[in-house]
Amino acid sequence: MENQTKRKVELFTASCTVCEPVVEMVKAMACSSCEVIIYNLSQPCETKECLQKVKTYGIKALPAIAVNGELLSCCQNKGVSEAELRSAGIGQQV
Repeated sequence: MENQTKRKVELFTASCTVCEPVVEMVKAMACSSCEVIIYNLSQPCETKECLQKVKTYGIKALPAIAVNGELLSCCQNKGVSEAELRSAGIGQQV
């Protein structure tokens, strides 16, 4: 029953210098009501659960955080798109 009262915080990381400060911040902020699960995508889990969660949440960039099964709005970027690259001039002669 204790698990039902916990906030499930899922943190997706690549264990890089960009991700690590976010991992440390989440760890420091977490309280006894938080169950923090860290998925290191540079070494995917054997069950591939972490990769399935990336697809389910629509994660396009790391680090990313989901709380109680919902990807936080700060992590809902669209990732790299061909249209945006083309609008920046990539693939076009100068």
